Amino acid sequence: MRTVLLAATALCSIPLFAVAAAPAAQAAQSAPAGTSGASDKDDGLSEIVVTAQRREQSVQDVPVAISAFSAEQLARQGASSALDIAQFVPNMIAQNNTGVGSANAYYIRGLGNTETIPTFDPPVGTYIDDIYLSRQNANNLSLFDVERIEVLRGPQGTLFGRNTTGGAINVIMRKPDFNEVSGYGEIGYGSYNKKLARASINIPLAPTFAVKLSAYWQNDDGYVHNVTTGERLNDDDGWGARIGVRGDLGIARWNAGYAHIVADGEALLNFDCNPAAPTSCNGRFATLGMRQGRQLAVSPFLPLQIAGRKAFFGLGNYTQTDLVTSNLEFDVAQNMTLSFITGFINQAQQYALDFADGRALPSLANPIPPVMGYTRGGFAYTNDGVSNQFSQEIKLNGKIGNGLIDYVTGFYYIKETNRTDFADVFSISPTTSLLLGDRVLSNSATAYAGYFQGDINVTNQIVITGGIRYTDETKTLSIRDSRPACNAAGPLPANCVSDPNLFAPSGVAIPRSQQAKIWTPRLAINFKPNDDLLIFASATRGFKSGGWNARGTSATTLLPFGPEKIWSYEAGIKSELFDKRVRANLTVYQADVKDLQTPSALVNPVTGAITFLTRNFADYRNRGAELELTFAPARGLNFFFNGGYQNDKYIINTAAPAVDVYGIQSVVAQQAACKAAIAAGRVPGGPNTAACAAGIVTPTGEIATPVRTPNFTVALGGSYRIELPSDLSLVPSVNGNWHSNQEVQTSNYSIFSGPITGTNGTFSANPFAGNLLTGSQSLAAWQVNATMALIGRADGWQLTAGCTNCFDKAFAQTSLANTTYISPPRMWTVKARVNF
Repeated sequence: MRTVLLAATALCSIPLFAVAAAPAAQAAQSAPAGTSGASDKDDGLSEIVVTAQRREQSVQDVPVAISAFSAEQLARQGASSALDIAQFVPNMIAQNNTGVGSANAYYIRGLGNTETIPTFDPPVGTYIDDIYLSRQNANNLSLFDVERIEVLRGPQGTLFGRNTTGGAINVIMRKPDFNEVSGYGEIGYGSYNKKLARASINIPLAPTFAVKLSAYWQNDDGYVHNVTTGERLNDDDGWGARIGVRGDLGIARWNAGYAHIVADGEALLNFDCNPAAPTSCNGRFATLGMRQGRQLAVSPFLPLQIAGRKAFFGLGNYTQTDLVTSNLEFDVAQNMTLSFITGFINQAQQYALDFADGRALPSLANPIPPVMGYTRGGFAYTNDGVSNQFSQEIKLNGKIGNGLIDYVTGFYYIKETNRTDFADVFSISPTTSLLLGDRVLSNSATAYAGYFQGDINVTNQIVITGGIRYTDETKTLSIRDSRPACNAAGPLPANCVSDPNLFAPSGVAIPRSQQAKIWTPRLAINFKPNDDLLIFASATRGFKSGGWNARGTSATTLLPFGPEKIWSYEAGIKSELFDKRVRANLTVYQADVKDLQTPSALVNPVTGAITFLTRNFADYRNRGAELELTFAPARGLNFFFNGGYQNDKYIINTAAPAVDVYGIQSVVAQQAACKAAIAAGRVPGGPNTAACAAGIVTPTGEIATPVRTPNFTVALGGSYRIELPSDLSLVPSVNGNWHSNQEVQTSNYSIFSGPITGTNGTFSANPFAGNLLTGSQSLAAWQVNATMALIGRADGWQLTAGCTNCFDKAFAQTSLANTTYISPPRMWTVKARVNF
């Protein structure tokens, strides 16, 4: 399942389509003059206008490390979802969250988060027309009706504020047009019986008022074959509809929208070899025991008694999103504009996911046992959640002193409430399962912020930028255990995960509220010796608020973790050369993070039991460089090359107490305990070895390498518009991306990497050791995508054929509980489109 944007001012959570539309027709629909990075029809590179500093500027004039993509560029590079964008951004890694195809986990310069439960916040913020998307549950935005995407690398703590220690993905939607009735219709067919249809119509109702209506539908069978049930998994199904409104009253302008979207799909564990025929390794296979279905007649968890409607959820992931946005802008004086930016989001998510597999962790025994029948414990999860978010921003843009100072200032308020009804099931044998937890989590976040940023135009060539933001944020938590014994009369049993029982291992009460009050300043200076060159340096602070380890299945593990804070230092050069036929941007940086929030899933290799733990284990440092090159050497011919380098590490506080106030061992003490166990001849998985392969400590007692930070990332590609007789055009496009080796498991450890023998026994080997999905590391890998488009006269129609992962490379993308998840296979799509 993917999430798609279907409105000029609205988010639509519907599935991804495999390849983007052909460049010229897409550009005709969505790329206003002066916004595309390299035109198929014009000579040279055209200007990209961005709002990275909350006002319109050329991307080459902004002293921020930013990757900007117009609609035309996105189409040319075959990007069809926000997940694809990471292929082209230096030092950015993105993948679906484990099991949840609607959720992207973004990592920029090493900062990211794989959690979707609402007591965790992503450090890479997603914004839709200036509306912050708090939850990561359905942020896999498909690029539909998009004007441009801006990926801001590094903290954006002054102007964007909330939870942007890693960066921000700023999605700007196309607005309705006043000029004429226009639109398009498109149908497509592709791999795994994929069918899609979409259409949009723009209707001017008056010279200064217009609406846009759009709709989308997609269905496919799924690319994974479940050899246990015979079903197809990891499909992308959904539909959505939207309305966008735009009005211009001269001194006031209004853009608003509403969207309602439904989507159904998942991103479950799959392997490249068929367990029924292990030598058959051409495809994607699973052996999950749970059957699909939104609401089954009989609970798949029986005989376990799970409370609520989630007990009857079958395998799958269902989301429903409503988004309302409004931006009302007034000209209050000469060179002064006041904006009222309002957003409301309601999001519901229901899923039951089997994170296990018969060759690794066994899935639920009921109703169908795992194919391989291993007795190592497994893990399944069922969730019924709803989130509501309201935000209001008042923003003032203007100039002071006859152009001496350009400023933006404002006030921001957000209120978020969440209710999550979820349960964890653990299989200890092919026929026996345990209910580890069944609880209802209610949490909220309320934040107020004020900000100001000013650019002092010292001369025509030198600009000094100063900005600051003050944030006051309060979070609350309440939890109730749904198990019958925890709702009987009398005192609660000690194992009930309910508010009265929340005490840390030390006996200290776990706080039910947290407050953060913080200043996040920014200082930058840029020198522009001529119109084609910008040199800049900056220092920026950002923060991400704390939360609770709500995945914990006992009252002692719902521990709080504190805010994550960052100072980032950048220097860069932005240039356009050879009469705007080459654009070359280079940035170097150092990011110093205090109290990095790190999620970890710990597995007992003997029992298979899983413990989730998120803590501020350590500080973090990342140093690197990023290069972006764009070439337009001839009309219709475009090339790009992007490269990133990063070198990062955890920084351990050696002065920290051996045990903190909550009774949790420090990393230094944990290392010592692990090395003592190893010196005694023990191996992870036996008595007295819990300190090894846990958190950020490796099986050998060393500090782990941070996850999803390959030393090198590379992306390159190009397209060429070939003019044919009869006013036809042919546009081939190809691009590839590569990353070096990267860790995907927090402790750099797979429990299936054995066998290892020690004084406490033999640590078992993985029976499928030949598979690529058994380690803690994602090996270096190339991925190539391509499209071919035939475009008719005046861009009136187009036929497009394309493929993603064209050479069908299989590589590990992410990991949960020491089992890695494989990339999707090669997919192809053909589409026909008519523009009017």
